Amino acid sequence: MDPYILYAMPGSLYSAKARSYLRKHRIEYVERAPGDARYNDEVVPAIGRWIIPVLQAPDGTIVQDTVDIIDHLDATVAPGRSAYPATPVQRAVAHLLELFGGEGLLRPAMHYRWDFDDTNVPFLRKDFSASLVLGGDDDTRDGVFAFSSDRMRSATAAFGVSEELVPEIERSYAEFLALFDAHLAGSPYLLGGRPTIADFGFMGPLHAHLARDPYPSVQMKQQAQRVWRWVERMSAPVLDASEYGDVSEDLFADDAVPATLQALLAYIGEEYLEEAMAQVAAVDGWLAEHPDVTDGDVVLGKANRRFSGTTTFPWRGESMTVAVVPYRLYLIKRLQDSVATGTAEDQAAVRAVFAEAGLDPLLDVTPRRWVVRGDNREVWGPAQEPVFPG
Repeated sequence: MDPYILYAMPGSLYSAKARSYLRKHRIEYVERAPGDARYNDEVVPAIGRWIIPVLQAPDGTIVQDTVDIIDHLDATVAPGRSAYPATPVQRAVAHLLELFGGEGLLRPAMHYRWDFDDTNVPFLRKDFSASLVLGGDDDTRDGVFAFSSDRMRSATAAFGVSEELVPEIERSYAEFLALFDAHLAGSPYLLGGRPTIADFGFMGPLHAHLARDPYPSVQMKQQAQRVWRWVERMSAPVLDASEYGDVSEDLFADDAVPATLQALLAYIGEEYLEEAMAQVAAVDGWLAEHPDVTDGDVVLGKANRRFSGTTTFPWRGESMTVAVVPYRLYLIKRLQDSVATGTAEDQAAVRAVFAEAGLDPLLDVTPRRWVVRGDNREVWGPAQEPVFPG
């Protein structure tokens, strides 16, 4: 059988999430750069936009978005190897950590990539252009890098990075590294002895930007060696956890959330809840202004539109303004759906863990339409009554 094909880049945040899943599950695949002519000839027309990563299955099926890619692949593995924990609390926590990894860690990832040019740009210039232009002369590659880096710098500001807030962004990231490093003292992965969607969600920013780019990679090695090792481990097709001895590949017993992980959840509650709730409220406000939207419409009218204005929220004693990203509602809805599948007792157990971290509003917030996925695009779900706790 032909292998899977992953269209991706070494320096791409979300590519790292999909690639790690393929490697950890020893799924045969070939990686192709988006500069490969087959990407523009076959993939872009199929999905309607330029975006990575994209998975092409042996039967020709094209799957875009890391969540959909992992779901597509996870359906082929044994239940005991699934990226989704079988127990309710750990499953909900895994969804939360996937959300925070892919969206909440964007700010330090973009800051440490694009605000340290003397150290990073000599590497990034060649790393980016190598994937975007296969062949070509140096002038062409430099032009492509300049265009790409300008777009990424604009996105960095859109995610809330400003000169005034940089000191707090750096302190926040240092706190995160310390908490994650402390948790990894007791287990090789976030929920025990094997990776889950929590780990794959963290892998995007922590590999591509924060462990691979020159400036932050040194910082991680010096301040959080266990996190650095975790990044290596997440790229290996084996357990790669010799420093833990004869560790089991099971998740934590009895659906437990250890104290070190609860501390990380409390950090997320302080760091990210206000932003997540502001994102939902802003999308709900946009929908209120666009009553003509119907079920199944492409979000914002075009598949390549990512932002729907801005929103401002309190953050670490300051006010932060960021772009509104409707896609995040898709991840919050998945979290809520995972909880809704459990019994009343299961849901109470989840709510207790989330409430302790101050995250329980995420379990109840409801915009007038969720973002869902269809045909490799974000689309609007059915209309409903909005609910905003508190």
